[in-house]
Amino acid sequence: MTKSELVEQLITTNDMLNKREAELIVNAIFDGIGQALVGGDRVEIRGFGSFTVRERDAREARNPKSGDIVQIPAKKTPFFKTGKELRERVDV
Repeated sequence: MTKSELVEQLITTNDMLNKREAELIVNAIFDGIGQALVGGDRVEIRGFGSFTVRERDAREARNPKSGDIVQIPAKKTPFFKTGKELRERVDV
């Protein structure tokens, strides 16, 4: 499902919302999650899952094309862990 499909589904399930309002709601949620992760916070949505930031250490890797060893710097990456309820709903 794409972001625009999510907006369309929100419009069809809520007659009181127009497209502009639905887009604002979806953008506000995504922006809020993103800002929290940038700030180092953990975002938990009960029954759905949690978003965290994981730190990956610097490491050496091999370039498969040339075979050379390259250095990969340390970085932070977003991570999503599904909640129990969502796992159970998908596993039906």
